[in-house]
Parts: sequence; C-alpha cells; structure tokens
Amino acid sequence: MAASESTPRSNPVPDQRGANLFTTDPELASLLRVYLPADLLAHLTPRFEALGAEAGARLDELAAIADRNPPTLVERTRTGVDRQRIEKHPAYVEMERRAFGEYALAAISHRDDVLGWRGFMPPIVKYALTFLFVQAEFGLCCPVSMTDSLARTLKRYGARDLVERHLPQLTSLDLDALAQGAMFMTEQGAGSDVAATATRARLDPQVQGAFLLDGEKWFCSNPDAALAMVLARIDGAPAGMSGISLFLLPRTLENGEPNRCRILRLKDKLGTRSMASGEIRLEGAGAYLVGEAGRGFAQMADMVNNSRLSNGVRAAGLMRRAVSEALFVARERVAFGKRLIDLPLMRRQLAKLVVPAEQARTMMFQAADALARADRGEPGAYPLLRILTPLVKFRACRDARRVTGDAMEVRGGCGYIEEWIEPRLVRDAHLGSIWEGTSNIVALDVIRAVRRERSFDALEALWRRQLAETRIDDALRSTLNDAIVRTHRLVDAASAAESLARRAASALYHLTTAVAMLWEAERIGTRRRADLARLVLRHRLLPIDPLDTTVDADEARILS
Repeated sequence: MAASESTPRSNPVPDQRGANLFTTDPELASLLRVYLPADLLAHLTPRFEALGAEAGARLDELAAIADRNPPTLVERTRTGVDRQRIEKHPAYVEMERRAFGEYALAAISHRDDVLGWRGFMPPIVKYALTFLFVQAEFGLCCPVSMTDSLARTLKRYGARDLVERHLPQLTSLDLDALAQGAMFMTEQGAGSDVAATATRARLDPQVQGAFLLDGEKWFCSNPDAALAMVLARIDGAPAGMSGISLFLLPRTLENGEPNRCRILRLKDKLGTRSMASGEIRLEGAGAYLVGEAGRGFAQMADMVNNSRLSNGVRAAGLMRRAVSEALFVARERVAFGKRLIDLPLMRRQLAKLVVPAEQARTMMFQAADALARADRGEPGAYPLLRILTPLVKFRACRDARRVTGDAMEVRGGCGYIEEWIEPRLVRDAHLGSIWEGTSNIVALDVIRAVRRERSFDALEALWRRQLAETRIDDALRSTLNDAIVRTHRLVDAASAAESLARRAASALYHLTTAVAMLWEAERIGTRRRADLARLVLRHRLLPIDPLDTTVDADEARILS
C-alpha cells in the first residue's frame, strides 16, 4: 500500500487520506473475479475504481462534515405554516446524490438500465459497491438499504396500483424525483416483541381501500422518508402476531397535503449522526394495506431480512476500512527503529483484525450469491439464504465492534481523536448489533431457520459441495468433516436449549467462512485465503489451549 499523497514520508503520523480504497485492496478484485461474470466485471471495474477513489477522498471528507453537522428538525415555515421538515447538511445531500444517483445503490436490484449495463445485475454488484461506499459513510447506507428493501417488499406483496404508483419513484436516479423508503416498526413496548404492537388501524371512511393509523413509533430512521412500511393492528383483529398487518405510509397524501404523522423529536445517537432517526406519532395517518391482513410480520420479514443482509455488508465494510487504516499505520510508522508491522506482537494483533474482517467479506459474497439463486427459484437456495442472512447479521456485526476498537489502538492516541476516522468507525459499528434485531433475537432466528426451513441441511449441502470442489490435504479434510459433525450436534442441542443459540450461530458462521475461504482460494489461485481459513479453524472454531507456546506461521503470511 503506497503512502498517501497528503503526508510526506518524513511525517511520523501516517495519513492514508487520498488512497483509492479499491485499488489498494487487491483481495476484493480477486474475489470479484470469483463471484462475477468476466464481462460484467470488466464493465464495472472503472466504477469500482471511481468509487474507491471517492471513498478514500471526497466521500470521506463529506462523511466527516456530515457527522459533525447532524440533521435538525424544523417545525414550521418562515410564514408560520405548521409543516415539518428535516434540514440536512449540504455534505449529506451531496452524498445522497452519489449513493442514489451516480452509483444507483437503491435501484440496482429493480432496474435493468443502470451503471451503463443493459440487463439486471446480480446482488453481488450492489453489495460490492455498498462495501466500498460504507468505508467512507455508514449512516446514509441505512436509507439506501431501506429504500431498496421497501421496493422489494412492495413488489412482492403490494397491490398492482400501489406498485405502479410508487415503484418508479423508489427507483429514480434523480434525487429530486426520488421517494426514499423507511421502516417504522419499533414501539416503546414492542421492540423485538413485535406481537405487542399497539398501533391501531381503522378503515378510512372517505378513501376507498385506505386505512387510518393511530399510535407512536419509537425509533424511526429516515423519519421524513416519502414512503414507510408500518406495522399496525386492524380494529377487531386478534391479539398477538396473527393480528398484525403491514401498511404503506406516504409522507404526503394524494391531494398534496402532508399526512397526519408528526415527528416528535430526533434522536441524539452515539453513531450514524449524519442520518436522522426520530420518534413519530401517527394521528389518523392515511395508509394502504400491503399484502394479506394479519400476515404483516411475515411480509415485513422480507424487508427485515434484506436489511439484515445489508447490515452485515456494512459491518464488513467498516471492518475493512478499520483494517486498511491499521495496516497503513503499521507499514508506515517507525518505532524502536522498526516499522510497526515488523514487530512480532503487532503482527499478531493485526492478524487478529484481518481474520474476522475477511470472514465477513466472504460471508457477504456467499449470502449475495444465495440471494441471487433464491430469487431465481433454484431448489434449496431459499433455505440457504434464510440461514446465511441472520448468521452474517449476528456475527459480522458483533465482530465489527471489536475490530474497529482494536484498530483504533494501532493508530495510538491519534486514533482517539475525532479528526481521524477511527472514532466514527467505532461509534457506527456499535449500531449493527442493535438494528434489525439484537444479537439474541438474531441468534434465535438462526435456530428458527433450522427448525422451520431445514436450513441446516441446505448449509451442510453447501459445505459438502464446496469441499468436493476444493483440493486440500487429508488431515485438513478430516478436521473439517469432524467439525461438521460436531457443529451439527451443537445445533441440535441449541434447538432444544435456546441458551446455546449464540454459540451455535457462531459455530455455523465460522465453519461456513472457513470452508468458503478454502473454496475461494482454489479459484483465486493464491495461498492467502487458505491460510485465513486455517486461522479461522484454529482460533475461532476448534478448542484452544491458552497455555500453548506455538507461534502460528499463518498469521505472518496473511500480512505479507
């Protein structure tokens, strides 16, 4: 990795600003060759390079400005009209134009005419671009993901007139014509316990087919979105989950008047400061039923799962940026007469950052590939996607908290200063384990997928296929086969005893990434990913002797 143009080599404080985050990451280019068709990759490489350059320079600068200047809630117009709006800093708006327009991050999955390519592109394209974008800006990627996910859910369950009316707005590349999306689900007394939703829905006596919603939503990101998916209970519906229905809530009514939903306040958050989150009161707000009444959560789950996968991708991006910064500092800073990266203990610390970051990257590609195959209706693909999604949300988001924090330490005291990116990475990383379900909820969802969808069978089939397509020595193959048997036993135990759910989810994640990394190594043709796979096995899956004195040679090789 070359020294940044902004910092002379004589400066003892290394600064990577200005680096291209795509071209300085050859592993990403290698993996894209594994997962994308050659002609599509050739077409998109200039886009990846352009976004990598922006993420390391202009986008990074805009993100820092937006983080220091969070959005504000304006209650009235200057003439005294009671009409709320959220005022965003110009730096955030400029990032919106890049994300929604130039890189089409919310539209890629729904249009066949973006990024100069004729035809629909696989989800891997969207997630690879998001992986680069989030290395500069995390907060905005939430509205991007929700807009994409809302469009997906609306297409799948919405009535034709709703789809025809709103899909063009949701997939517009023109920020002025775009309708951004949101998801208003959380209530004070109904966070993860969706069945406790208290928001009510009643038929609108004046608008045929419409409903009026009353209630409060406690945590609403992108609260001024043009369209939001909302859970509510229709009057007369039974208690519990079976009484919950899904509604599409427009910010503006068809007559041009603002809908009867009020932003009570914006949240003062630890991270994602650039993007507004607020509390909303629905006061007879007009909305439209999406899908079948009483199946709201099952239908919303499609949007939630899409957002969970995006959450895992964002965690992977945060870890990559943190590792990139740590490696740059270690290669450029000299202490005690040596570069930091040449100090044995620092090399071990760096290796412990690289392994989980690369696991998340592999899991991102594996889940995106499963999504593409599930959308095509391939047998066994949906049960596989159904378990990979909560796995990447559960483990990658938890790993991101530790990786970003430990990477901050590599930079030393400067890493604790808000002028550098590390504090923002740490603050943003902590949200991933909370958004779209806390770790406990998501780990239990892994077990639910095993019980209801036979997802373990689909996952084991993936392991067996990838191992059959990979040349490895007999000892390693025996170790992996034994790990599969023991993991199966653990998952069965977790199905009977929920207290084991987190342990089982971690084991499934680590085994999946180890096998997939070996499979990737075979296709890339280099040793590094195989070394990473062995480190995953030894340090994250197999028993560890804390008194062992062995020096791990693989740790040194993955940093070379």
